[in-house]
Amino acid sequence: MNSRVLAKQWSYKRYSQYEAELRKIATDWFRSRGYDTDDKYSFILKNYDEWTKNIILPEVADFIKLQIKEQDSFPLHKYIHHGLSSQALVFNLVGPLIVNSDLTPLISLMQKKGIQLNSDKFTAEFEFEDRDVFNEDSGQPTSVDLVLKNDLGKPVVFIESKLVEKEFGGCSVYKLGDCDGRNPKDDLSSCYLHFIGRKYWNKLIEYGFLNSQIGSDSSCVLVNNYQYFRELLFALSKDGIFILLFDERNPTFFNSNGVKVRGLMDYLKTLTPEKYHNRIAHISIQELVKEISLFDNHKWIIEFKNKYGLNAI
Repeated sequence: MNSRVLAKQWSYKRYSQYEAELRKIATDWFRSRGYDTDDKYSFILKNYDEWTKNIILPEVADFIKLQIKEQDSFPLHKYIHHGLSSQALVFNLVGPLIVNSDLTPLISLMQKKGIQLNSDKFTAEFEFEDRDVFNEDSGQPTSVDLVLKNDLGKPVVFIESKLVEKEFGGCSVYKLGDCDGRNPKDDLSSCYLHFIGRKYWNKLIEYGFLNSQIGSDSSCVLVNNYQYFRELLFALSKDGIFILLFDERNPTFFNSNGVKVRGLMDYLKTLTPEKYHNRIAHISIQELVKEISLFDNHKWIIEFKNKYGLNAI
């Protein structure tokens, strides 16, 4: 098949175009509000301490500030003042549902997508963590952006938010040059994190992940996709469901070249034992915006669409 025929059959989204578009949208929104932005990067607020200007509803910003006050370890991200912050995104999209005690649109969407929920009453919590799961006795523990708890207060739905990210976070030990990236399956103590007592590899073994390609590859799977496996294993350890909240415009996690489904989530699912595939799901920002728009008591969604360039929805 010649290249001209292939060009008609195949197509690829380009990340650089997507990021440039969202940077312009963020810049325009800040300027429309008269906010001071960084001298070099107009899609970032000038001062970190003014991060609340990145939050659409003041009552949501107040709710987050209260959480920070009540939880000394609440991990407010380093770039929460960035117009493309995924943490700010989930605050803006789900925060209003939480402060209004109305998670109905989110629950309704999950049910429509066939996500198995064993309850119809939920509460939500941002930045959920539990150091005991992986024996994370020091440092920054595994933290999930949003957790839904059932009517018994048990965390059962674990949601990770992504906007312009190009990956799931990689292993910092490798990035700092303290690891050669080899698979430690034959000598777990060769992994620094296992050596100091972290249970990531123990959990991978417990849940049968080494029976997949992870067990045969010479490279460590956590080098580039550390966050995905930590959060998925965290959810599985809690007998819960792991959900990715993502932007359909971002080609990183889900995309199609016109012939077949591609993307990081599709690939990582192939490394996950099939018996857990029903414990992994995804919801797009666009899907949730459409669902919220069906409810008359959430007029704030109009400004959310303005902020993130979703007015066509």
